[in-house]
This record gives sequence, C-alpha cells and structure tokens, in this order.
Amino acid sequence: MTPPPVEFAFLEDGGQTAEGTAAKLADFISAARTSLEIAIYDLQLQGASAEALLDAVRGVTARGVKVRVVFNWEPDKRPVNPLPPPSSVDWDLLKAMGVPFQPIKGIPDLMHHKYVVRDSAEVWTGSTNWTTDSWTREENVIVRVLSPELAKDFQEDFEYLWSAKEVAGSGKFSAPWITLPGFRLRPFFSPGRGQKMSHEIAHRISIASRRVRIASPVLTSGPVLGTLTELIKTPRCGISGVYDRTQMEEVKRQWSAQALSSWKLAAFEAVEASGLFASKVTTPYAPGSVHDFMHAKMTVADDSVFIGSYNLSHSGESNAENVLEIESAATADLCAAYIDRITARYRAPVPAPAPA
Repeated sequence: MTPPPVEFAFLEDGGQTAEGTAAKLADFISAARTSLEIAIYDLQLQGASAEALLDAVRGVTARGVKVRVVFNWEPDKRPVNPLPPPSSVDWDLLKAMGVPFQPIKGIPDLMHHKYVVRDSAEVWTGSTNWTTDSWTREENVIVRVLSPELAKDFQEDFEYLWSAKEVAGSGKFSAPWITLPGFRLRPFFSPGRGQKMSHEIAHRISIASRRVRIASPVLTSGPVLGTLTELIKTPRCGISGVYDRTQMEEVKRQWSAQALSSWKLAAFEAVEASGLFASKVTTPYAPGSVHDFMHAKMTVADDSVFIGSYNLSHSGESNAENVLEIESAATADLCAAYIDRITARYRAPVPAPAPA
C-alpha cells in the first residue's frame, strides 16, 4: 500500500519508549538508496536506541549511500539559565557512525534543526531531537513528507550550512507552495526568512474564525504574542494551548529586568490570566538533569498548521530553524486534537467550591 504523502508521530511524556522511536528513525534511515542529509541539534542516545541508529547508518553506508551530518556546537559558555537549553552531542556516537560531519557553531545563534532528507525525495522533520529524554519524557512531534520538491528546499538549506559552516547566512530563499494529494504546504527557513515566518504565523492567527491551538515551549515572539493578546481581548474563535511554565517563568524574570520588554511581560500576563492556556511544570535545566520539557512546537489556525523546530520566540528568528506551513483540514483536526490532549493533561484543576 502506498504511504500517505504526509505522516505524523506525536510523542508525550511517558507515552512511548525510546526504542520505539529509535526503530521508526532507523527504518527511515535504512530505506535510503542514494543519500541522507542530517541536521540535528541534540544527539544523546544510549543502549539499544544508540545501537539501532548506528546499525541503520552503517548499513546504508555499506551499500554506498552518501551520508552527511551537521550539528549544533557550542564551544563557549552560555548563561546560567539558557533558553532554549543548550544542545549536547555525543561525539563518540557521532564518530562511530563513520560518516562525514560538520559542526556548526551555535554562538550567538543556534543550529536548531532536527531534519533528515532522504534520497532527495523525502523529509523527516519536526521538534524532536535525537535523545532518550526527547523520545520518552517530552512532548514532541515528528512529520514525514514525501515530496521531491520539498526535499530540494531542505537540501538547499543543508548545503549552505555544510559549505559555509555558519548559521547567519542560511535560509535566505523563498520556497513556493507545493501541492500534494490532500495537502498544500511550503517551508520557511530562518534566519533568512525568520521574520516572514513569525509574521505569517501571527497573520494566520489574526484571521482565524474557528480555532487557534498553540503548543510552544515559550511564547516570546512579538508578532505572535501581540496578536494573541488582541484575540483574547476580542475573541471570535476558540483559543487554547500549552507552554512550558518553568521556561516561561525564567523569561518573565528576564523581561522584568528590561524596560523595553515591559509590554511583552504585560501581554504574556494577559495570556496567563485568560485561563485559556495550560502549562507544564518541568525540571529546570542543569547539566545531567532530566529533560522533561514541553517541547512540541505547533500552531493550528483554522485549517492551517505550522510545525517544525521553531519555538514561538524572538530569538528563534535568528536561529537556523525550519517550519512547514500545511493547509489541510484533516491535518489541522489531527494536530488540534493532539494539542487539546496535552493541554488537558497540564491544565490546572479547578478548585472545589468551599463548603457552605
């Protein structure tokens, strides 16, 4: 049976095993016939999951498949409470793959992608890093798209990162809409199209007439945050979502010390006070700590979906990120249902009324 052109996998905290997700990734890699371009932010796997990845990569290279990897590398120290948390790449695991790789310096801006291009024909992308915690303790999304046209766009982004070895100049091209059976989609790459990406998401939210659903670790993008607060003041559609409360508490602390960010602090406090958004209390980042972040990055506005590596953040516009804009009622229903599910899980219970 021919697989659909767009497929999703939705991960939840405690909802699946690392081995199960490793098997999906290994199957995707093992099916390669000619080439694999991999751009990954975090790579930390152990045990059976690491072995599955190594076996898949070694298996295809033994058949002559050309494999290349770029990854985020941060040689300098970042702040005490970095947002997003810093990447961690297991160099021994990377070297054990036996393929060419290229570190991309993540200072000052991150190489934040999590994608694979297979055979110039299919793309694996989304919010999901390749770590045990990402696959077991975080909310995350994986999307696979079978489209040579889309693969070409991702390859253009990859080739710049591979050759230039920098974030700053990447993504400086406008990709056209692609039509697939039941879908219409286009990619955005930052930093080249970072502002256009965030403004397009804000625009779609602003014109939504039926529903807006948001899952994002943080909500710091000016266009998105401003649009959300206006929509909350004058509601015309159902709005709800979920974010990472621990990370946003740190953002609020930083905003409170910056006079120019006072409007963002007030705007986010309006979002909090609306009661429309739930939040997951997660473990503060520390070296060696569990990473149980609310890490899904997805926006649904009516029948449009935005999905990828991009947090709804101002800093994300300057990182190397990717987002797919997908127009499909069925896809929007599917993604909205996932956001509703994790929103319900992390919504604070309503206090019982006091006894009379």
